[in-house]
Amino acid sequence: MPEGDILVVDDEERQREIYRDILQGEGYVAETAPSGEAAMKVLAQSRFDLVITDLNLTGMTGLQLLGEIVAEDPTVAVILITGYPSIQSAVEATRKGVYQYLEKPVDRDQLLEVVAEVFQRQATLKRTIIGDSPATKAMMRMILKVAPSAHTVLILGESGTGKELVAREIHHHSPRRERPFLAVNCAALTETLLESELFGHEKGAFTDAHQMKRGLFERAHQSTLFLDEIGDTSLGMQAKILRVLQEREFFRVGGTEALKTDVRIIAATNRNLEQRVQQGQFREDLYYRLNVIPIVCPPLRERGVDIDVLAYHFMRKAALVAGRPVGKISAEALQALRAYAWPGNIRQLEWAMERAVVLGETDCIELEDLPPEILQPTPERVACVEAAAGASLPVESRLQPIIPESSWEEHEKAKIVEALQRSNWNITRAAQLLGMTFRTLQYRLEKFGIKRP
Repeated sequence: MPEGDILVVDDEERQREIYRDILQGEGYVAETAPSGEAAMKVLAQSRFDLVITDLNLTGMTGLQLLGEIVAEDPTVAVILITGYPSIQSAVEATRKGVYQYLEKPVDRDQLLEVVAEVFQRQATLKRTIIGDSPATKAMMRMILKVAPSAHTVLILGESGTGKELVAREIHHHSPRRERPFLAVNCAALTETLLESELFGHEKGAFTDAHQMKRGLFERAHQSTLFLDEIGDTSLGMQAKILRVLQEREFFRVGGTEALKTDVRIIAATNRNLEQRVQQGQFREDLYYRLNVIPIVCPPLRERGVDIDVLAYHFMRKAALVAGRPVGKISAEALQALRAYAWPGNIRQLEWAMERAVVLGETDCIELEDLPPEILQPTPERVACVEAAAGASLPVESRLQPIIPESSWEEHEKAKIVEALQRSNWNITRAAQLLGMTFRTLQYRLEKFGIKRP
């Protein structure tokens, strides 16, 4: 069955129903909205992978809606449909980031072909970078900006934050995406093995070299090579990597012929490279060659609302593998997941949900199904959350007693009011304190009837 949620926006009810029925008939999850303003409210409440909208809407136009969506979440694809095409509107739509611009009448096969193409291109993204927090969206915007170029990228972040996934996304959105993405963990190999893996070797170059081997720099010609844990390489290996970056050529081990390569390098490390440069453990010239475009993967403790989204994603993934009908997470379990500082980041959360699915006895993840370290607010855990919270809401509010599900909305409403009061009713600032987007908070204000006194 096709994966992906679609929102259809059209001020003509009959047209909305036609598109919805076509999409649902193919197995897609499709919802509708009668205007751009209504669409933004729906988007604030739920995440969609694709928006199909008419250009000439009453009130907010399709172009205005496109601009709002791209600014809010650039990973959402938008298809514009119009019965009155013009070069000016097509150019404007392209400039704003439209995925496809279709002219009416749009027949069933044409619509389904374009939609299938959208989800095929988004398949990798759905498996990897997931989240609605400001930190995640900022990272995705950076990925989409740098992907079209061939510049070197340095990805920084703690272990378990998804640095390789970021590298794969850059490749997936680049002109090199038709070529295979290649990766190597520099810390997992000895210097001799890493040299052979990167540069290849000639037959007889060393005792076990029974035949010629093409290295990753050669195989990644016109593609992307990901050098993970680059901060753990020796100074000698750093010099050899630097030569490839500068000269775009290399020698196989035991070889005498210089081989040219057109390879995009993406490197990653969880170490402080500036500090290692000062300590003489990392070449300064290589650092500046790698650090052309830095991207920071934020730790999970700074990604706020992403914890819920990721927890459900990993739960469904684990349930599919385990063959168990698990589809819910209790309010108590969710609160414990939100309060934990996650020193192991996304990887630790994935393992926690796998464990919960395996050990759970019902179709709902309960508090007792979670690992024991998540359930107790130890001093280390409190200190970690306090350090990460910064100007955010007080840590005690994140580690308070478990709240019954029936009281959750009242609790959420109280926290929103608290954030608004602390920010002097500045909605943008309050959204930052709560880890929400501006439009999500606007939706919550309307939902709970919260107004400035």
